[in-house]
Amino acid sequence: MSTVYDFKVLDRKGNEVSLSDYKGKVLLIVNTATGCGFTPHYDPLEAMYKEMRDQGFEILDFPCNQFANQAPGDADEIHDFCTLKFGTEFPQFAKIDVNGETADPLFVFLATEKPFEGFGKGIKFAALNKFADMNNKKFGDKAYIKWNFTKFLIDREGNVISRFEPTVEMDEVKEAVKAAL
Repeated sequence: MSTVYDFKVLDRKGNEVSLSDYKGKVLLIVNTATGCGFTPHYDPLEAMYKEMRDQGFEILDFPCNQFANQAPGDADEIHDFCTLKFGTEFPQFAKIDVNGETADPLFVFLATEKPFEGFGKGIKFAALNKFADMNNKKFGDKAYIKWNFTKFLIDREGNVISRFEPTVEMDEVKEAVKAAL
């Protein structure tokens, strides 16, 4: 069985990074965007990172522009936005695709391990689901991720233990991270 440690990704400067470098840590892997309604998630993400990084917690940030072109900048522009507006210090990687034929293999793995189960119940969630379905129609059965700020929680052995859609309250994500630590 594979773990996230079997994957290599590119950092924001284009250098290859093996996720095995993070062995023994609890990871939260997130696809992000700078112009999304969920972009304010950077605040609680950074707060969690500052609070728990000394306990072996890392957040791995993967910008993605596949959802309504909400991450249009290059790596430096995205990084500058995140560090200046939200004070992010956690690692940010190269912009990737998470859906379609060009989907990064890491995100194909993550979404295969923990498939989409819905955004939740209610009008707000139904509206997002409709918008996401329209956006992701072009990816067909390769629409692995439904929207920006989908989060995957990885245990210290590299196993995917939870998936959190962007509609999940950040307090719930934080409690799951604490439990994994």
